[in-house]
Amino acid sequence: MASQRIGKVFYKNAALFICDMQEKFRPTIQYFPQILTVAERLLKGAQTLDMPVIVTEQYPKGLGHTVPELDVSQHKVVSKTSFSMIVPGVEAELQKLNDVKSIILCGIEAHACVQQTVFDLVEKNYDVHVIVDACSSRNLADRMFAFERMKSAGAHLTTSESILLGLVRDAAHPKFKQIQQIIMEPSPESGLLSYS
Repeated sequence: MASQRIGKVFYKNAALFICDMQEKFRPTIQYFPQILTVAERLLKGAQTLDMPVIVTEQYPKGLGHTVPELDVSQHKVVSKTSFSMIVPGVEAELQKLNDVKSIILCGIEAHACVQQTVFDLVEKNYDVHVIVDACSSRNLADRMFAFERMKSAGAHLTTSESILLGLVRDAAHPKFKQIQQIIMEPSPESGLLSYS
């Protein structure tokens, strides 16, 4: 229970959720290239640590599939029309992952699908970590207020580097050097500092 209150996360009990990083959103989402770069880091980190990865695509028939830069071919990809990722296909995957207590969440749009996913996961008593440098919207005001709503709902707002280091916890971890390589380049600027 204490870990939920303070937001500690352990890779053996965590899964990465990638929300709707699809081709048709590329031209309209603020800072899409930067968000994509960070989502790639998170995906590499999850794969390095052998963590489960669940991906959704919002109405792929009309909006296209996950962008090719994110190779999700080895992971469960669920189509949806609901804004929340918590649809039957995802719930079925979560039921197979009994040990998962923490969800690391990234994607688009922050104020719609990401936010609705947070609400549903918190209601199901998951410890939710929203990666702010890997989430965006078409409008930055929507993104800003979504972060506030998600935090007030009980999600932990954090960055990709913070979560990846938190997952290994110790430089003695056998995969630390691989994680260190992933975060060697700083995250790209995505307009987050304008909130302060």
